[in-house]
Amino acid sequence: MPADLVQTYRAFAHNNAWANHRLLAACAGLSEVDFAAERTGFFPSLQQTLNHIYVIDLFYVDALEGGWLGPRAWADEVPCPSVAELRPAQRAVDRRLIAVCDALTPDLLGSMVRINRDTTVQTERRDRLLMHLFQHQVHHRGQAHAMLAGTAVKPPQLDEFFAAGEAPLRAAEFAELGWSEAAIWGG
Repeated sequence: MPADLVQTYRAFAHNNAWANHRLLAACAGLSEVDFAAERTGFFPSLQQTLNHIYVIDLFYVDALEGGWLGPRAWADEVPCPSVAELRPAQRAVDRRLIAVCDALTPDLLGSMVRINRDTTVQTERRDRLLMHLFQHQVHHRGQAHAMLAGTAVKPPQLDEFFAAGEAPLRAAEFAELGWSEAAIWGG
């Protein structure tokens, strides 16, 4: 695997954390009732959708770290009923995913990961598992974004992370997250 591909996965991990940060910051403007209110989507509320993202992150990040958490990750489908609880929990698992990607090497990226599925063990290439996890995030964040559009809170822009011209607009958020453009992109 080329070294620049490793950097791409690192950038995707940062993009993931940034998008979660933006979306949850917007959701913080909702009342707890609005956050839990029934809406149209794969999961019936912002609360359930965003908690689903979180528990699946726990499941896969644990496996990527070599853990054996497995389906216990979603034993409680809504472990964080409020945005105030979910924001730091999601941020912590996002940091773990960034650490996983920061530790990647070309050889490690092509290595196998064992995933505890309770009654079976799934073996998956690390690069494919990461692609699946990032796609899962985008898929459900899009649903949450659409749900948020049905509230009084304006949904945040989530697709400008990779645009170099947007760097000045991201600077304050990156500082809040403890990042810099140079740290993410290298150089």
